[in-house]
Amino acid sequence: MLLTRRHAQAAIHAQAAIQRNVCKDAAAAAPFVALTTTTSTSRSRPTSTSTSSRAQYGIVSSAAAARSTCTGPTCSTSIVMLDRAQFSTSPNRAVVDDDLIVSNYQRSCWDSYLATSRGSKALFKSIDTNSSGTISKEEMKGFLTNINHKNLRKEALKYMDQRPDDAEMDLKEFQSFLIMATKYSTFKNPVLKERYEAQPTLGDRRRRAESSDDGAADEERTWNESTMSQGLRRMQYAVRGEVVLRADALQAEGREITFTNVGNPHGVGQSPITFYRQVLALCDLPDANGVDHPDVGRLFPSDAIARAKEMRASIGKGGTGAYTNSQGIADFRTDVAAYIENRDGHPAYPGDIFLSNGASSAIGSILTGLIACDNDAVMIPIPQYPIYSALITLLGGRQVGYELDEGLAWAVTRDELEKQYSDAITNQGLDVKALVLINPGNPTGQVYTRKDLEVICKFCADRGLVLLADEVYQRNCYDPDRQFLSAKKVALETPGCESLQLVSFHSTSKGLVGECGRRGGYMELHNIDPYVQSQIYKLASSGLCSGVAGQVMTSLMVKPPSPDGESYDQFVAEETDIFDSLRRRANKLVDGLNAIDGIECVPAQGAMYAFPKLDLPEKAIQEAESNDQSPDTIYALSLLQETGICVVPASGFGQKEGRVGFRTTFLPPEDKLDVAIDQFAKHHELFCDKYS
Repeated sequence: MLLTRRHAQAAIHAQAAIQRNVCKDAAAAAPFVALTTTTSTSRSRPTSTSTSSRAQYGIVSSAAAARSTCTGPTCSTSIVMLDRAQFSTSPNRAVVDDDLIVSNYQRSCWDSYLATSRGSKALFKSIDTNSSGTISKEEMKGFLTNINHKNLRKEALKYMDQRPDDAEMDLKEFQSFLIMATKYSTFKNPVLKERYEAQPTLGDRRRRAESSDDGAADEERTWNESTMSQGLRRMQYAVRGEVVLRADALQAEGREITFTNVGNPHGVGQSPITFYRQVLALCDLPDANGVDHPDVGRLFPSDAIARAKEMRASIGKGGTGAYTNSQGIADFRTDVAAYIENRDGHPAYPGDIFLSNGASSAIGSILTGLIACDNDAVMIPIPQYPIYSALITLLGGRQVGYELDEGLAWAVTRDELEKQYSDAITNQGLDVKALVLINPGNPTGQVYTRKDLEVICKFCADRGLVLLADEVYQRNCYDPDRQFLSAKKVALETPGCESLQLVSFHSTSKGLVGECGRRGGYMELHNIDPYVQSQIYKLASSGLCSGVAGQVMTSLMVKPPSPDGESYDQFVAEETDIFDSLRRRANKLVDGLNAIDGIECVPAQGAMYAFPKLDLPEKAIQEAESNDQSPDTIYALSLLQETGICVVPASGFGQKEGRVGFRTTFLPPEDKLDVAIDQFAKHHELFCDKYS
């Protein structure tokens, strides 16, 4: 079968369209590559171009498995799957090789499964070359060779080698094999299940053995490890991972645990801002017990009462227990817009503000709107806050990491951005749609300069990428030479960034507020397509609204008491105490870690974390590999067991190949932090001695 080069190129685009379920693209390419096109709702069998069974499989079964059916009832088109490697030396012709069709389709299915965790049945059918309903060992060997063992774990390959030569694998066993082959080594899901079930703080659960007296309890449920969302199964969130679950169990046994794994200020002793809590209480209380009580002036300052009355009027008659507008209470969004305008010196608009349940839910909404198919990719910093990798995995997108340079205080260069972008586009065939910026950095603690931000903004504008600016630590800047600048401000003041599409995020969980449990935050959409923005609103509407307490706290964060108010002096004193203590603790922790032989830590210019690098003995690294764990995981578990300090392995955030480290907050009280630094030193010495 001979096709012109133009036809072959069209087939390649059709293959990509099929993978993405973009029917209109597949239909557009179909006239060049269709084997058959029918005008009925039934799918007719394509005409084979070869008499051999192998060739027939290559043309018929592969194409049929990849068949794209348009949304209308009268269009069904079968597509031949091709690859650029199939081009002949002639500039105008390409020869269809049946084995190549099979191998290309298998690789395509495998790449799709790796990206989306979906499509196990299509992958199974592509390997079952004789359509027997099972996969032979020979067929499996051919597949593994075809994909060059890409992204397969060693234990999965060992399992296949040990199978008898005449063994056949059905779909169920194949799906179990995929679970074994693609699980993450940093935290195995069976460990999660064991840790979860061992948690005494979760309360009693109905156990499987109690479900029946006739043995039915031992039957496999239809919703199980193989049939559940594989994106959820593969999703990892290290901040609440294996080490933390172990810490919870130890705490339940009576051990004193110092939790430095997560930025949870109030959870480790930071006091709430009095004015915020007073206003929130008055918003929640019934009128007669709060703002209208005859003695309210004896219990609350006058400006807190006035602010609560103002906010209650904005909330409406239903009070804090009623739903609000899905985008958030209008007056509160006006407060946010005024804050941004005052911060940046450029206009901001309430209609572009979405109030959210913390920054995380807003990030999830934007990624949901961005990732349309398994080739869609998002560039994320390495190291990164794992909410991004977790959600991208869950949504079936691709991650393209760009490395921050530890030797340059975690800066990023245009060369690195271009290198990773080019590799994703050219070598991986991905459609890069957005880039994540975290400033100040989490877990790395850097505060970007104007020049740094210009590099990122220009890159995104030049490449047409949506910039996702995670700016939740904007009040946490401790280096007097590094003041926070928003991505929006820099973009609006940088020639060439006029068309930049930007979404920025902020939260009440960080900064000097620290009200993590309130789940308050916002996102601002700047220069986003109006149709897309309307769909983001639709998505917000599906959740009805964000929590009203979080909306109240967000308004308070961006509009604190005025200087002439009764509460102002106390408010300033409380904020100053929190900020000064955070700055002292940041310096103290980094200095203490750097004083330990074998630990090196870049200064924390902002945020709430230190991200030290460890120099570990080779024996420790070998033991980690033999236990199928990352070296920093066994280090973190050892630190927890010996000292009660709970940190997060650096591998959970991503790091340069060969690097070992951990992330720790500097949020514990200063006296406890002194003790922790001493324990870090003692443990590191003992750990290195153990594996010397």
